[in-house]
Amino acid sequence: MQQMTPQHDPAPSRWSYRYQRWMLTPGIRLGLRFGIPFVLVFGAVSAFLAHEPRRDALNVFVSDLQSAIQDRPEFRVKLMVIDGAGTDLAEEIREALPIDFPVSSFDLDLAQIRAVVIGLDPVKTATVLIRPGGVLQIDLTERIPVLVWRGRHGLSLLDETGAHLAMIDSRQDHPNLPLIAGEGADQAVDDALALFAVAEPLGERLRGLVRMGERRWDVVLDGGLRILLPVEHPVQALERALVLNEAQDMLERDLAVVDMRLGDRPTLRMTEGAAADWRRMRGLKVNGN
Repeated sequence: MQQMTPQHDPAPSRWSYRYQRWMLTPGIRLGLRFGIPFVLVFGAVSAFLAHEPRRDALNVFVSDLQSAIQDRPEFRVKLMVIDGAGTDLAEEIREALPIDFPVSSFDLDLAQIRAVVIGLDPVKTATVLIRPGGVLQIDLTERIPVLVWRGRHGLSLLDETGAHLAMIDSRQDHPNLPLIAGEGADQAVDDALALFAVAEPLGERLRGLVRMGERRWDVVLDGGLRILLPVEHPVQALERALVLNEAQDMLERDLAVVDMRLGDRPTLRMTEGAAADWRRMRGLKVNGN
């Protein structure tokens, strides 16, 4: 009788099966694909950089390569162009940005340059960019002065938002601009411009506006005549005063103060000379009786 040869069982052993299942898990597969190469590369780089002379040589190589790229002609900025500014403002910007041209564009901090330009009082908006051809282009919008403010520190120009533009030496430097005065007047430019628009019929008689107690306005006319306006609705109060002037020539009389702070009941105060004349005439009338 022929003896049967035992056949090999194709099924893996228990440990072999567990090993194959373990190797098929996503984490292990990811580690074999990326983790081991990363560890090998990291180890090789660390071993290379552990040697100080090699580190120094690598730093020199990187620095030379960076310099070679940055110093290429296509990256050189040769000049600065300023558009939208007057001669004085353009000169002020050049003094505020002492850039030694030519310079690499990599050495220019455009955000910092814009911050310096926008920080100047006469500048309202600004954009900074590098144009092809090595040109540092600065485009800006200059603030337009609309008022002269006589403040604690002297005369200064203000724009429509109340922003300070520049100090001036004399009122005659800008005789065409209306004048405001007083502490806090620069914080109420909107009201001042509205009052000047309403007061336009007064013409050359109007001298300016004075901010009183940082709360309300006085309108100053020639001869020292003042129209006292209320805290609330000053424009409407000035309009009422002008209507009274048209009907009764109120502002043509010998007055020192027209007080419009009591709503529809203006209070008039005569000048000292007019008051003295009135008292004298009244005394003559009494004596004559």
